Amino acid sequence: MTLAARLAPYVPDRLIASLARLVYPRFEPELARLGDLCPPDCGTAVDVGGWYGPWSRRLAGRARRVVTVEPVPRLARLLAASTPGNVRVVHGAATDHRGTARLWLPPGDEGRRGVSSLVRRDIHATAVDVPCLTLDGLGLRDVGFVKIDVDGNELPVLRGARELIARDRPALFIELEARIQPIAPIVDLLTRHHGYRGWVLPGDAWLPLAAFDLEAHQEDTAYVVSQGLLRRVLTPHRPRYVNSVLFLPEGRRPGAFAVRDDGAHAR
Repeated sequence: MTLAARLAPYVPDRLIASLARLVYPRFEPELARLGDLCPPDCGTAVDVGGWYGPWSRRLAGRARRVVTVEPVPRLARLLAASTPGNVRVVHGAATDHRGTARLWLPPGDEGRRGVSSLVRRDIHATAVDVPCLTLDGLGLRDVGFVKIDVDGNELPVLRGARELIARDRPALFIELEARIQPIAPIVDLLTRHHGYRGWVLPGDAWLPLAAFDLEAHQEDTAYVVSQGLLRRVLTPHRPRYVNSVLFLPEGRRPGAFAVRDDGAHAR
């Protein structure tokens, strides 16, 4: 367990949320370049896996509406009480069906580490029952951006958003970890069946995912993950560990938001 994880239970949740908002763009530089990801006229942005809300708060300043889906009860309550007024917080786990599911957490953790998941791994020891939902079932409209961080449950989330993706053609920013789940099925679903193309940001410039071996990169830089968030933020010149992919409809590039001949925006 990292130093930050050991100290977290003794730090007020609101302080952790403030620190996350402050340092997260250094940990995940794509957040600092939100204009490359989220269209300027975004009606609805969706944050699946809100954690302490660094993405939700940034998105609230760019989209007219933000819907944050968070399965951990204490984090959902915190987000509902502390996020801007245009953020709607939904307590539940996004997947491909409605009902109830087991949400797995590390021992002694209440969601602070941000690694809760419907997919059990060796780091998980306890579970709580949470409501599960589909993005298609939320009745969302005019969706321009969706961020997904669900630690291994990406495919069910995408299957539960088929109608939304086909209708609105939003930008999809998805955390993909080869050490948790194979990356290829998600890439195949989005590229072959939905007509999307992946992009990554290993440095200052966006690269097509097809020209970047994400699994090899993650294997080579896996030691960075074990250092923990605090050390990774404070260590200068640390290697970049890329674990998120921006998927855009074919023909679009990061930062280019030309309207296509399909989707609700065109209509």
